[in-house]
Amino acid sequence: MAGHSKWANIQHRKGKQDKIRSKMFSKLSKEITVAAKMGDADPDKNPRLRLAVKAAKSLSMPKDVIDRAIKKSQAGDAADYTEIRYEGYGANGIAIIVEAMTDNLNRTASNVRSYFTKSGGNLGQSGSVSHGFDRVGEISYPVEVGDADTVMMAALDAGADDVVSDDDGHWIYCAMESLNDVSDALEKALGESTESKLIWKPQVLTEVDLETAQKLMKLIDLLEEDDDVQDVTHNFDIPEDVAAQLDA
Repeated sequence: MAGHSKWANIQHRKGKQDKIRSKMFSKLSKEITVAAKMGDADPDKNPRLRLAVKAAKSLSMPKDVIDRAIKKSQAGDAADYTEIRYEGYGANGIAIIVEAMTDNLNRTASNVRSYFTKSGGNLGQSGSVSHGFDRVGEISYPVEVGDADTVMMAALDAGADDVVSDDDGHWIYCAMESLNDVSDALEKALGESTESKLIWKPQVLTEVDLETAQKLMKLIDLLEEDDDVQDVTHNFDIPEDVAAQLDA
């Protein structure tokens, strides 16, 4: 199904996230603080904060770090962050969505624009590429949780819209506004998920060649290394033979 990129999960499995673990902790701490500041400091009463805490726990963030991030939201000197989305094109017109959280819009915009330029792409106007994506909830489970039919039945019973299962795991999709309810129902049926979050799901995936893949991975690495960038989404898929050459 369009939207599920096996390469993204290969990257995750091979430890890409481990290399930037400290940055992930920093980004998640920021999200927790902002979510708690915008709503209730109790995750049970704040859906956005609950998702952020769940994401932090999925990466084994220590409880005291999570608690500190929540308490920081109640401090009078907590930084004010602006959430902003950038849209642009990578090599060969591949669509890229960048979600950022910043206390300096000029700095972030300048940095993001430079990353696109350095990698053979260009930053576009707001809305220039997001029309090719759907904003949905995504809940992931490891392959060990059950076979495809078992997960499909549980997902449909929980109110999900679609499921993708392969040798790497199960990905369940639902309406954006239903994410918390579907996630809760699935937790009762299948246990705790690996991850539960809102995503930009591409309507169509585009396979890329080696040269394009190298430029795109350079762009994504630059973006993900930036402290202001929270998430990066794209609509490309890397065929297994090209992925093998990237790993070589």
